[in-house]
Amino acid sequence: MNLFKGFYPVAILFLIMTQTSHARDMSGRLGVGYLNEFIASTPSISVKYGMTKDMAVQGLAGFDTAIPTSSTFGGKIFKNLFYESNMNFYAAFGLAYVKTQRSGVEILSLIGAEFFIPGIESLGLSFEAGASVSNVSGSFAVKTVGFSFLQAGTHFYF
Repeated sequence: MNLFKGFYPVAILFLIMTQTSHARDMSGRLGVGYLNEFIASTPSISVKYGMTKDMAVQGLAGFDTAIPTSSTFGGKIFKNLFYESNMNFYAAFGLAYVKTQRSGVEILSLIGAEFFIPGIESLGLSFEAGASVSNVSGSFAVKTVGFSFLQAGTHFYF
């Protein structure tokens, strides 16, 4: 018995409908906010720019001078996959130099969504899930990750 037999037509219909939906077009808009995804657990100031309706880039920097010091410097690239009227679903790739007690590089491969509360269209809240590859611990580590909007970021768009 195939448990997903009735699911396929619904999934195909959903994909067709989302392609005709109106997207939240963030092209040419600059968002300023925060991000706390990378392994250093140092909240970073983030600047996100919508290059086109489908692509966005993000730069980030965060530091903590308390002992032990930590810092994060990096960026992300976003590609929108599906659109809703108040939400964009995307794939993202992130790369950061991370320094805690040791330093190294962390790479993130994610899927996620940024949603906008109706009436507050300039405020974007993100959540993401995917995988992380890092050498910060002194050895090569791969792990799955999931981030709520408290870590994946909140941005105010101008």
